[in-house]
Amino acid sequence: MRAEHWPKTAGYFASFLSLGMVTALIGPSLPWLAEQTRSQVEGISFLFLAHSWGYLLGSFFGGRLYDRVPGNPVVAGMLGLMILVLVLVPAIPALWLLTAAWFLVGIGGGSIDVGGNTLMVWLHGSRVGPYMNVLHFFFGFGAFVSPLIVAQTLIWTGGIRWTYWILALLLVPIAVWVARQPSPAARHERTDTPGGEPAVIAAPGREALLVFLIALLLALYVGAEVAFGGWIYSYALAQDLGSVASAAYLTSAFWGGLTAGRLLSIPLAARVRPRWIILGDLLGCILSVVVV
Repeated sequence: MRAEHWPKTAGYFASFLSLGMVTALIGPSLPWLAEQTRSQVEGISFLFLAHSWGYLLGSFFGGRLYDRVPGNPVVAGMLGLMILVLVLVPAIPALWLLTAAWFLVGIGGGSIDVGGNTLMVWLHGSRVGPYMNVLHFFFGFGAFVSPLIVAQTLIWTGGIRWTYWILALLLVPIAVWVARQPSPAARHERTDTPGGEPAVIAAPGREALLVFLIALLLALYVGAEVAFGGWIYSYALAQDLGSVASAAYLTSAFWGGLTAGRLLSIPLAARVRPRWIILGDLLGCILSVVVV
């Protein structure tokens, strides 16, 4: 990697670390947010829907935004939006206001997700593969750390208020760092492969089918990931599988497994074709569902 690329790359890694921490926070927070807003856990599940819709809109409009303005200020601005909401959430007494707050968090998260992937490609071009794997590893690591912070604040304070404020504080230097870095130039043309050969362009119909299948796979995978990671904490408490702290550790274990898989994918992707990795992942998921 060129020396001038390190500061920007580190900023994108840290942004995805932040994204993972915030994404994994909602699940362990549900019982306390329900108590805070005098709601039932079933009713407060609307927070997942609001966050997902915000994420969808943030991804869609964020992608268009990065084509028109420098990307780093957008990422920093979205981090700033999440910081503001995290500070305010512990003081919100009404469910509809809390729903709106998590909708804004989703918008910020979706924009950062699209931005990190896009800007990393623009920065590293055809050599982006390993950096992209590490980028998503940091998301998983952030999601692994967040429930641990929840567990410790529960032990020391009996609530989750300080969890939100600690995460907000951790995001501040990341937002400042990203904002201070120059944005990479946009790349919209097809690039050659790393070996210098022109990239192979599939037939239009086949290419469209491939894009559709990849999008469908990602939709199913992300849906399962977010749903399981969000509800495992409440499920553990409802089934009386342990204390509130151990339920947070269980959530962390789930995200830790995801992180370990992403870490393993870094050397694996350099040696195994993507189709075989995806097939192995699908078979592993099917086997785990059957066993459970």
